[in-house]
Amino acid sequence: QVQLVESGGGLVQPGESLRLSCAASTHIFSRYFVAWYRQAPGNERELVASLTIHGTTNYADSVKGRFSISRDNTKKTVDLQMNNLEPADTAIYYCNARPPPWGLPGYWGQGTQVTVSS
Repeated sequence: QVQLVESGGGLVQPGESLRLSCAASTHIFSRYFVAWYRQAPGNERELVASLTIHGTTNYADSVKGRFSISRDNTKKTVDLQMNNLEPADTAIYYCNARPPPWGLPGYWGQGTQVTVSS
């Protein structure tokens, strides 16, 4: 069983930045597909950003140009840098990691709250 522990959420004002981090317990993290999802009240969980083992990234249209996903296979972490945050980014953010063959559901973190409000 792989454990994922997220950190870095909080309350910020519009236009500010946050960096989320997710630490994984698996020793073969480099072979995992990783992603960040979010879920706002009343909404379904949605994909925010993903990163394959080969370095290919994918972003939701709503965050392109503002968010950046990265991984450190030595530290077994995946980060989400969020810039120019908007109130619409308010949600619980979840880390997801999938072992080969990389299909859902994989493993999920407990979630971290991000609130963007003035």
